[in-house]
Amino acid sequence: MPDVHPDSTPPATDDLSRVLSRVLDGAAQPSPLGPVKVHSVATEVADRLMTAVAIGDYLPGERLPGERELASILDVSRATVREAIGRLQALGIVEIRRGRTGGAYIRASWTDATASAVRRTLLPRWPEMEQLFDVRRLVEGMVARTAALRRTEEDLAAIRLALDAYAKARTPAEEQAADAAFHGAVLTATGNPKISSLSRDLLTRVSLGFPVEPYGEDDPEDYRRTLIQHRKIYEAIAAGDAEQAGSLAEEHFTLTADMMRDMLKRARERSAG
Repeated sequence: MPDVHPDSTPPATDDLSRVLSRVLDGAAQPSPLGPVKVHSVATEVADRLMTAVAIGDYLPGERLPGERELASILDVSRATVREAIGRLQALGIVEIRRGRTGGAYIRASWTDATASAVRRTLLPRWPEMEQLFDVRRLVEGMVARTAALRRTEEDLAAIRLALDAYAKARTPAEEQAADAAFHGAVLTATGNPKISSLSRDLLTRVSLGFPVEPYGEDDPEDYRRTLIQHRKIYEAIAAGDAEQAGSLAEEHFTLTADMMRDMLKRARERSAG
């Protein structure tokens, strides 16, 4: 990593991380519509999984994490996960495959039951989600600014490789993987594990506990806009233009928030209908 000059030092990330942890771990404001009650833990887990599929944490054709991993992510028993996945199977959202590559594979991102599940999952959390969107946008701006000041030639090569992979992607799964690689390479370019940890923590919170970026529906316009933004962010980082890189990243990370707002609106309209 190159020498770090005083003017290239990012904010005091240890202090920032402590402050943000206190904020993020604080009690969320109650939903103005009141909590949406569920009948069991398995119902809540099934709702969260359906919502994760609806917002694109996991895409059609993709395998869900195994029971043990899901139980760890969601802090529930494997029996609860098994029951929840059984409900998704009955609804036609997943299919169970046997054998060495077996597991629960996504069949459909949206079914007749999805709107209610999305509403039950997101509405009680929505005031906190909006706060998280704001914090994440600011943090990702800091990430890009720091990357622009500290990136090495090796960092730029990794970012460029991910950018090229995104440009060549032909399926939503390939796009999602290349998108994760791009932002992972930008995080690495900061040279600061504390910043990387903070960014990943916010991603997990925004994604309902799942450590993957929501990807929404297969929309050619969204893909084109994301590709353009990725290229501009890369160019700003390569040029060492910290302010431009940060501004572009803040704009870029409104895409997930907008997609999730649209998903909740769709669910509410479907439920009302």
